[in-house]
Amino acid sequence: MRLGPGPAALGLLLLLCAAAAGAGKAEELHYPQGEHRSDYDRDTLLGVQEEVDEYVKLGHEEQEKRLRSIIKKIDLDSDGFLTESELSSWIQMSFKHYAMQEAKQQFVEYDKNNDGSVTWDEYNIQMYDRVIDFDENTALDDAEEESFRQLHLKDKKRFEKANQDSDPALNLEEFIAFEHPEEVYYMTEFVIQEALEEHDKNGDGFVSLEEFLGDYRRDPTASEDPEWILVEKDRFVNDYDKDNDGRLDPQELLSWVVPNNQGIAQEEALHLIDEMDLDGDKRLSEEEILENQDLFLTSEATDYGRQLHDDYFYHDEL
Repeated sequence: MRLGPGPAALGLLLLLCAAAAGAGKAEELHYPQGEHRSDYDRDTLLGVQEEVDEYVKLGHEEQEKRLRSIIKKIDLDSDGFLTESELSSWIQMSFKHYAMQEAKQQFVEYDKNNDGSVTWDEYNIQMYDRVIDFDENTALDDAEEESFRQLHLKDKKRFEKANQDSDPALNLEEFIAFEHPEEVYYMTEFVIQEALEEHDKNGDGFVSLEEFLGDYRRDPTASEDPEWILVEKDRFVNDYDKDNDGRLDPQELLSWVVPNNQGIAQEEALHLIDEMDLDGDKRLSEEEILENQDLFLTSEATDYGRQLHDDYFYHDEL
């Protein structure tokens, strides 16, 4: 029997809200009094405490051996130096690798009957402990339940779009497209259309600044917008609206709704060079990295030390 959303399903929505509310607290822990805590990066991003312990237990000699191997792989032109471009490319590759690994692990968990594919019912059972089926054309009276219905229908639509053959279930490649549509070319148009459906309120095929800001309306008693609105407006103008026409076209919209791993990677690469470049040549030698080994091992260049425990990165073959 197909059931409506139970407490677990509705609870998921509340958890997402709670996670957003907790972001400010995490920022305080990450940058107390504005000072960066590298141990917070390591402890948080390595994951469970057991993995943190493994990082700490790895002997200095073995750490250095594996780190030298990673440095060699980052150095694409084998000139003995790591440039901003090489570091950025490596970090982006690392992001994608771990995203794919996570999706593969999820695939095994979702494939309840171990037949090598994931059905929509199996996805529901893994996510909500039951099969949920909503009427696409019938809104729910309860606002919380309606929000969940909308999210669930979007998931179902993405699931169907990821499917490229006559089998209604998803194979591993299709499941990766479902979980990470931003990483798969044939899902690009779907990502854009989904964003337009959510934000393009007047249906003109673009997202204006007002639509970008959503339901925000300035308090008539306030003399100016709150800080977060000023930040969002700045992002709209300077980061996304590349042609300065006051609206986001589909390609500009894509840069907003898809996580910008390239930008994050470039920022981290520049940060590492700025902190570790001892001779000012805007690149890093192996000696400079080993001199600042702790910093390099608590950065995204090594996924906060995680790569030293993943032979995909430090073995000779990659």
